[in-house]
Amino acid sequence: MPTYVYVALQDDDKISISTMDGDTGKLTAKSEAAVPGGPFVLAISPDKSTLYAGHRSVPELSSWRIDQGSGALTKNGTVTPEDAPAFISTDRSGRHLLSSFYQIGHAAVHPIGADGTLGDPPTEWLATDDGAHSMLTDPTNKFAFVPHIARLSDNVLEPPKNQPGPNVIYQFKFDESTGRLSPNSPLKLEQEGNLGPRHYCFHPTQDIVYFSNEQGCSVTGYRLDSSSGTLSPFQTVTTIPDGYSERNTCSQIQISPSGEFLYVPNRGHNSIAGFSVDSSSGRLTAIGQVPTEPVPSAFSLDPQGKFVFAAGNVSGKLASYRINADKGALTPLETYPVGNRPMWVLTTSLGN
Repeated sequence: MPTYVYVALQDDDKISISTMDGDTGKLTAKSEAAVPGGPFVLAISPDKSTLYAGHRSVPELSSWRIDQGSGALTKNGTVTPEDAPAFISTDRSGRHLLSSFYQIGHAAVHPIGADGTLGDPPTEWLATDDGAHSMLTDPTNKFAFVPHIARLSDNVLEPPKNQPGPNVIYQFKFDESTGRLSPNSPLKLEQEGNLGPRHYCFHPTQDIVYFSNEQGCSVTGYRLDSSSGTLSPFQTVTTIPDGYSERNTCSQIQISPSGEFLYVPNRGHNSIAGFSVDSSSGRLTAIGQVPTEPVPSAFSLDPQGKFVFAAGNVSGKLASYRINADKGALTPLETYPVGNRPMWVLTTSLGN
């Protein structure tokens, strides 16, 4: 199956589309899709037929049919939320689009039609708190979490603000038949210290969730109670080297399909931190950091877990790396110019 790499270029109002060689990781530019309004975040349906985009310059969510032969995009739906989304994802059934709203502190769910198009109005529009950053359903599709960072602006591209954020993870029950959310108990998981949970990913085989901590420059592992849908922390590890004292924030987080390795970009230190994952306990051991393009707000592993692609928010370049299958270390490959302000990288296999 061919592998495609989609890059959302916010300041160019487009999504670039490339193919990836499965043996070498080399990218070949194929086409572009004009996406007015500053494409910012991306998600793909479970059946890989539809790509979804959240727009930052204008408040919009859009759906795009994916040509399985060429990877080309054709717009087939749009809705207008009250603000620009900070994160989007589909639920495990592909019938609902989940989104979080950083500035106005909300979580939302929009219905998705049988043809993959978005529907309006939203099924759910819930007030949470400032700094809402990501939202996913768990493997059972019965629960969802919305982390909120510790400060409302600690982006290395902007002046720091000391206004405190909620520094919590909201815990919800999710009804996949209706798309409705309801508070879990407890609703809020308070964080110790100035962690600022931002993004998260699920271990592929264990009941464990890993969160990247924006202000804490760290990763926290949580045990997931699969019956109650609640989280309990068991480990926090730093993403930056000992002695590093310059300004830094963490962005996204991804785990390899095998569950053996986990990666988190550092914005400021401008590196990708790697960790090996213990197969029985889920505990993390640092592999080290590899330099990358400034400022790495977005990155993606390929579906086979062989390559990593990291986008430099400032440089407008996409850096590629090979993952060592035994140790998880990253070896730099090529760097590709992609455009102005790449904010999301999505790598997927298409076709039969």
